Amino acid sequence: MNPLRSLFLAGVIALGLIVPARAQVAAPSAVTPPAVSATGNAAIPSANAAAPSAGPLRLTLNLEGEGQKGQLSVAVQIVLLMTLLSVAPSLVLLMSCFTRIVIVLGFVRTALGVPSAPSNQIIVGLALFLTFFIMGPVIDRIHGEALQPYMAGSIAADTAIERATGPLKEFMLKQTRTRDLEYFLALGGFGPTAVNDLPMRVVIPAFVISELQTAFQMGFVLFLPFLVIDFLVSSVLMSLGMMMMPPNVVSLPIKLLLFVLVDGWHLIVRSLVQSFTG
Repeated sequence: MNPLRSLFLAGVIALGLIVPARAQVAAPSAVTPPAVSATGNAAIPSANAAAPSAGPLRLTLNLEGEGQKGQLSVAVQIVLLMTLLSVAPSLVLLMSCFTRIVIVLGFVRTALGVPSAPSNQIIVGLALFLTFFIMGPVIDRIHGEALQPYMAGSIAADTAIERATGPLKEFMLKQTRTRDLEYFLALGGFGPTAVNDLPMRVVIPAFVISELQTAFQMGFVLFLPFLVIDFLVSSVLMSLGMMMMPPNVVSLPIKLLLFVLVDGWHLIVRSLVQSFTG
């Protein structure tokens, strides 16, 4: 049986049990004595005398709070919060600078030849905090222009969403290549569109593709010096006749020493931040 039908049937049965119990008429508090006739005998009530009717049963529904602003219940608020938490990672990954940062940091770890140092938690945590730092001005604009007026009740939800997408779209368009925008505009069947009128379903995929392209370009540049070190170490080992010696055993300390001497983490983080703010 359909669950909705089962719930509806249970409600009807419960209503049928409650209404007869509520329909009982309360007994009078005082018994009225029978009327006495002129001869002194008690008057016998006629069988045809109409008994007082209890009246028809009525079901009254009261809607309280008329004229007041509707407020969501706690259960609905919890559902909305859980939904937001499930969607938030996708928003952070695809609509911010997190994608480029985490890919470049992963390339650095792979180029060094240490796949477990730093760990994934450190890489993701560093990328997340750098994202919050870079996206700080955008978040402040969204909070001041959309969130605060909406919480104060001065604007509606659709207006708040429209105001929130403005700074975010402006940030994404600065990092998006024109080629990617034109491709998704043509793919979606849009004609010539002004920059301010670009829909988010065109801006977001174009932004993601551009971020992936930029991240892989930066990763290629980072790989070059470490690749040169690997070639040099392999050539030296071959010339010395140490063919059984793995080149990684010798090249790893050299790469780590070079990375520490040039202050590699500072250079990489500075390059990432300047790639968004420059």
